[in-house]
Amino acid sequence: MSQVHVVAVITTKPGLRAQVLDLFQANVPTVLAEDGCIVYEATIDTENAGPMQAQFGADTFVVVEKWASMAALGAHAAAPHMKAYGASTKDMLADRKIHILSPA
Repeated sequence: MSQVHVVAVITTKPGLRAQVLDLFQANVPTVLAEDGCIVYEATIDTENAGPMQAQFGADTFVVVEKWASMAALGAHAAAPHMKAYGASTKDMLADRKIHILSPA
């Protein structure tokens, strides 16, 4: 199976983005050590990008991921550290959209 990309758009409840990002960043080394993880990074709007940018806003961050296979992504989603992260942040989130993409 070919590589898969994930774009996860996470919107926190007002004012909680920094707190959720701290929890996310604490989990990053464990995720990067997972079999099949190629890229796992939180991103936010670039300041002063000008009129070409459509901003997500102050309460949103976007996780950009790349996995060696759909199986690796599935194992990641079921990993105990991801379940713990999800439990620790669920009451702080307003919305979460996960987009799983394949190379064209």
